[in-house]
Amino acid sequence: MRLTVCTLVLLCLLSGGALSAQVKPLVTPAPQATKVVTPEGTGPASTTPDAGIAANYVIGPDDSLQVTVWKEPSLSGTFPVRPDGMISLVLLGDLMAAGRTPMQLGDDISTRLKKYIQDPNVTVLVAAVNSHRIFLVGEVQKVGPLPLSAGMTPLQAIAAAGGLTAFANSKHIYILRGTQGKQIKIPFNYKSALKGDVQGIALQSGDTIVVP
Repeated sequence: MRLTVCTLVLLCLLSGGALSAQVKPLVTPAPQATKVVTPEGTGPASTTPDAGIAANYVIGPDDSLQVTVWKEPSLSGTFPVRPDGMISLVLLGDLMAAGRTPMQLGDDISTRLKKYIQDPNVTVLVAAVNSHRIFLVGEVQKVGPLPLSAGMTPLQAIAAAGGLTAFANSKHIYILRGTQGKQIKIPFNYKSALKGDVQGIALQSGDTIVVP
């Protein structure tokens, strides 16, 4: 009887070992990391103009321009636009910038530099906008010039100037605009603007908002 029990135990052990040898654990392979290869040294990165400055922005006097010539640091730098609309560049001398978009100016500089550099790559960015300004006079907290941002409304301009004073006559606010040698007067309804009425007035560079 004792021999029979030992024999059974031995058979069970041998059977279990065979079973464990047949059953393989299920192993889930670890996910392989995806390798992202980015090109390097293929040329200058494309530069997108700042969101506040549209690609069709027209350069004006007193603006500040960042001109970058790829791999030519001696020709690159920040250049102010003079009151006559010109900028001064190494090799090229005086060049008209006012009245052009940054892309147009960059193309012109590239064309002119071909006399000195093989395949020049030029990027022009507006570093500071000083030419597009409006003016506020009268009963506002801050009288004087104000940079004109894209899509600025008269209400936004007044808010940027600190708002109206306690003595302002909000019913008779108007905008003076010079056009074709004449000056026109555009009424502005302040209370309607507060209610969301844009009144179809788009501010232009040189406008003067008068708050009596």
